[in-house]
Amino acid sequence: MCNACIAMLNEARPVDDFSERMLDMLNQGALSLMVSIGHRTGLFDSMAELTAASTEEIAAHTGLECRYVKEWLAAVVAGGIVQYRVEDAHYQLPESHAAMLCRKSSPDNIAVYAQYIGMMGLVEDKIVDCFRKGGGVGYEHFPRFQEVMAEDSGQTVLSALDEHILPLLGPGVARLEQGIKVLDIGCGKGSVLLHLARSYPNSKFVGYDLSEQALTFARAAAKSLGLQNIQFIERDLSDFDQLAETRVFDLITAFDAIHDQANPQGVLDGIYRSLKQSGQFLMQDIRASSQLENNLDHPIAPLLYTLSTMHCMTVSLAQGGAGLGTMWGEELAVEMLRQAGFEDISIHQLEHDFQNNFYLMQK
Repeated sequence: MCNACIAMLNEARPVDDFSERMLDMLNQGALSLMVSIGHRTGLFDSMAELTAASTEEIAAHTGLECRYVKEWLAAVVAGGIVQYRVEDAHYQLPESHAAMLCRKSSPDNIAVYAQYIGMMGLVEDKIVDCFRKGGGVGYEHFPRFQEVMAEDSGQTVLSALDEHILPLLGPGVARLEQGIKVLDIGCGKGSVLLHLARSYPNSKFVGYDLSEQALTFARAAAKSLGLQNIQFIERDLSDFDQLAETRVFDLITAFDAIHDQANPQGVLDGIYRSLKQSGQFLMQDIRASSQLENNLDHPIAPLLYTLSTMHCMTVSLAQGGAGLGTMWGEELAVEMLRQAGFEDISIHQLEHDFQNNFYLMQK
């Protein structure tokens, strides 16, 4: 930004220093992209393996182009992420920073979530058109969505599955060991189902998703693991309330998948219909209120409402759907679950996970 612009901002600065906050917003938004690039290129992982190193040494260690590495380093040094030693022009990623930026730090790797910023930027022009003309932006315009979601799910769900999430099922865990039929709604690349299929060979697992690309990956992974108790089916769930098979599954799961459905109430209705008597439905979704005023203290409310605008709401609207959005909230979720037929609803929160609610329903 030019000096004249900064001077004008300083002259017009209100009591609450809003102009300074806006400048900080620009810096932090830019750094989000640099953090995403640092994750995707493996720069953070490589720097965590090195002691203080020169630009050339870091580039050689990562196999990346030196000129780009140099400019990236300048950005993350200026942003306080990487330390710079002036006397010998060496760079170092502090251990405390690496603990939140490297793959080995999962599930605490914040860099995974920084990828959403670049992904949303890809569709900005299309979203602006939607503001003017209505409609939505379909999944096909988010080429890395499944990849990023797989990493996200790996940190928020898969890493906590055995120790924290499955115990919520109570006796349902023993039933998994004995052998039941399980459906996962919106399975994506299938990381959760693949883990369950390996852990509970006596049970049978089915995954539904709209993305053939994600399902192709999941099928290949199942084949490479030699799993015979799992199948992945491409399915549009907008008519699930009408076409769902009756009383087929003992357990149905939906991890961060309901709110962006075209027909979320229909999906919940279909889930209730598909469950056997005494079957269980486990739904993970964003921990938030349906009312804006109750979310103002949420630590990542701006990010979640932005993700809603730029992805979750718009992909639903692109299908002519309800467009619930990411922050549909606990109150509406419970109302819709009751409308589907569920009466026994319990809501669980995990100590290490401030972002999600885990809803457990018994038919």
